Amino acid sequence: MLKKSLRNFRKECLGELLKGFWILEQLFSNEMAKLIDGKQIAADIRMELREQIEEWMKQGGNRAPHLTAILIGEDPASNTYVSNKMKAAADVGITSKTERYSADITEEQLLKRIEELNQDDSVDGILVQLPVPGHINERKVCNSVSCDKDVDGFNERNIGRLCLDMNTLIPCTPLGVQELIKRTEIETFGKNAVVVGRSKNVGMPIAMLLHADGRNDTCAMDATVTMCHRFTPPEELARFCRTADIIVTATGVPGLIKADMVKEGAAIIDVGITRVKDPETGKNKLVGDVDFDEVRKVAGHITPVPGGVGPMTVAMLMKNTFIAAKNLAHKRADKEK
Repeated sequence: MLKKSLRNFRKECLGELLKGFWILEQLFSNEMAKLIDGKQIAADIRMELREQIEEWMKQGGNRAPHLTAILIGEDPASNTYVSNKMKAAADVGITSKTERYSADITEEQLLKRIEELNQDDSVDGILVQLPVPGHINERKVCNSVSCDKDVDGFNERNIGRLCLDMNTLIPCTPLGVQELIKRTEIETFGKNAVVVGRSKNVGMPIAMLLHADGRNDTCAMDATVTMCHRFTPPEELARFCRTADIIVTATGVPGLIKADMVKEGAAIIDVGITRVKDPETGKNKLVGDVDFDEVRKVAGHITPVPGGVGPMTVAMLMKNTFIAAKNLAHKRADKEK
């Protein structure tokens, strides 16, 4: 009788112990940051765009939006990026064409071709895949694309309009970051945001969007923004990050953002992307600026690399192309009145 009671007691203890382990496991798993699935959100946006474009084409005989990409040289990464953009265009119902040129094309020849595309009413969006060869002035090329067809948002006039909170074509990666934050329902009003990296195509526009007040045309995010860069002392970078509710990093420095730099529950948007060799497999892999495995134990939301911001950049290019097509159609209609 006593032995039977002991066996039952042991079973009950074991059951309670296993239950305790399960509860602890759930608690720890719940503490992991919520993964922001940029791939899925981008797929949702493409589906929405596909439906919007189909509806738009039914109205007044509008044609499909058209995107022309200019690819210079044989860089494998650039080839892959452009190929992915063309596939996304086909997916949403945007027609596209890739014009390929050798790396020895002159700046004059390139600018002439861009101007021809600017004047071509069958083209709604123009994309020059960067970087361009060293003998070509990148800023001059970006500024040569018509503001109306500048779907990358790199023309200095479009950047200026963004800084003034005016309606414009916004650079695709910053726009993708904004969309991730909005769709994940991360609160920005009155929050502290740190942007690490100050590039004119990514870091600076992200900072502009995060602190926008919405008084004019852009979406109000109303965050208090601190920008850090390569000359920010490491101890100051850590101090700023520890106060941040939102950290957006775009430096291309693997492992820059450590877990001890992150406030509990903060949202981490990792724009960085670097190809490194995996020490275990010896194969190349893509990593971001964030020590992902450790930071996700502290953060509230986090984007993976790959599969976070990257797919959103392509989705926003499609969105910008559709916006450009609608704006140009309205302008042509106004001229005909």
